[in-house]
Amino acid sequence: MAETSNPQRVLSEEILADARRQGERLVRRAKSDAEQIVATAEAEDEKDHRERIEAARAEAQRRSGLVLATVAVEAGRMRVRRAEEILQTIYDEARKRLERREGFDYRQTVVALAAGAISRMEGNRFVLEISAADREALGAGLAEEVCRRVGRNDFDVTVNTEGAAAGGGVIVRDDEGRQVWDNSFAGRLERFWPALRPDIGAAAWPLEAQRPEGKSGAPASTPGGAKELLC
Repeated sequence: MAETSNPQRVLSEEILADARRQGERLVRRAKSDAEQIVATAEAEDEKDHRERIEAARAEAQRRSGLVLATVAVEAGRMRVRRAEEILQTIYDEARKRLERREGFDYRQTVVALAAGAISRMEGNRFVLEISAADREALGAGLAEEVCRRVGRNDFDVTVNTEGAAAGGGVIVRDDEGRQVWDNSFAGRLERFWPALRPDIGAAAWPLEAQRPEGKSGAPASTPGGAKELLC
């Protein structure tokens, strides 16, 4: 007669087998979850790494752009400062040459400047103010020569050394002192310098002068300024 199975033993074995199966499922799930967590962490770390690299690259490009912009601005400032220094040197040299009467007939220049002023003024009595040294150097007959240059015989011109500007040229006043025309060299150079600067700039920096307006520190050319300085 076959041995009868023990029901309690069978039940225990089934419970243990079920527990093992559940344990195995839990282990597999835990392993899968762990692998997923690790994969997610690695992906997030890779993404964060890429984002940090991109951020660093963007910051490097931004700083490089700022440096380049700063260099361009500073180069422009240096070019403008250098141009102004050169123009100031030219201004100073022009004034010295005018004071030394270099390259032109001084007497004829003074006559032309005086006649030009009188022809633009009202009245018929005028005073030519020149330096005492010029009056002695130019000699007599200056007033008469100015009258002939103007081409009128209905006015009177006298010469005075009081109030004359230093450096050469002539200051013309009417007899009542209401009208004054400063044709001294210093006064004319000061007035004409804004018009002369573009001419000089166009000659000194021809490529800059050819650029469209607003693209360069060099001014556009204004012909005729230099021609009018002494006449």
